[in-house]
Amino acid sequence: MSNNHSLSEFPNAIESYLHHLGTVRQLSAHTINNYQRDLSAFAQYCADAELTNITLIKPNNIRQYTAFQHRKGKSGKSLQRHLSSIRGLMSYLIQKNLIKTNPGTGISAPKTQRRLPHTLDTDQTAQLLDIKNSPEENNPTLVIRDKAILELFYSSGLRLSELVNLDVEDYQPGNQSVKVLGKGNKERLIPVGKEATSALTLWLNIRPELLKAVTESAPENALFLNNKGSRLKQRSVQQRIKQWGEKQGTDRPVHPHMLRHSFASHILESSGDLRSVQELLGHSDISTTQIYTHLDFQHLAQVYDNSHPRAKKKK
Repeated sequence: MSNNHSLSEFPNAIESYLHHLGTVRQLSAHTINNYQRDLSAFAQYCADAELTNITLIKPNNIRQYTAFQHRKGKSGKSLQRHLSSIRGLMSYLIQKNLIKTNPGTGISAPKTQRRLPHTLDTDQTAQLLDIKNSPEENNPTLVIRDKAILELFYSSGLRLSELVNLDVEDYQPGNQSVKVLGKGNKERLIPVGKEATSALTLWLNIRPELLKAVTESAPENALFLNNKGSRLKQRSVQQRIKQWGEKQGTDRPVHPHMLRHSFASHILESSGDLRSVQELLGHSDISTTQIYTHLDFQHLAQVYDNSHPRAKKKK
């Protein structure tokens, strides 16, 4: 855009803002696509209402749009993202001296009930991790690798993206820790438990067998490899963990984040230290970690209902 006047039209304003997000703020393509989708929906709504000059948008227009999307079945979380996109665009127009105040400020989305994450209890987790007697006939090397992956997930509460991005040097067996690069490029050092350390030792001893498949001159530095000697992909980890859940007889589909949730829930259950769990998980806001206090209360409530004489239901 060569002049600010053209930014008063929705398509030009959105195009310029998305360009700003990519070049100045250097957001990912995935995030920019989300902004584009949200702002295009808002632009279409305003066009249908014959409101094509973006500088004339008032708070009431945004409230009406939020209510419109809510009636269409959009969740509170989705609406919060829509509002965030709109506020971001309006802040950009303030920078361009097209508007003086942000009409999206102070408008909040309807709250939806937060779904509690699914977890495995300690017995179910132990059952899942006991895969030493379940070898794959065709490639026992992958069984050892998968055992190390499962143990590390549960030992350290890693995100899936964090695990697949680990390099060999990120694991520090000397002090039983792993260096992780989390969201927002924030680095944290996480303890690795005894069982995970043992599993990783076995895996690192046989890892060179998979490196033999690499034809490039430079060897792959990833901690976890596929059977071709390349870095393991997220989708492959998801599939393998789901398969192990089925083989080990868990009563629900298992996925990587379930092990992260189980790690957090079990640590909090034993320690009650919410701040430490927040640091271990790499949450920037403790409100995100507080979801696990609800899980802990559910466990206590169940024990109470099953045990207290006044709580037992009459048959």
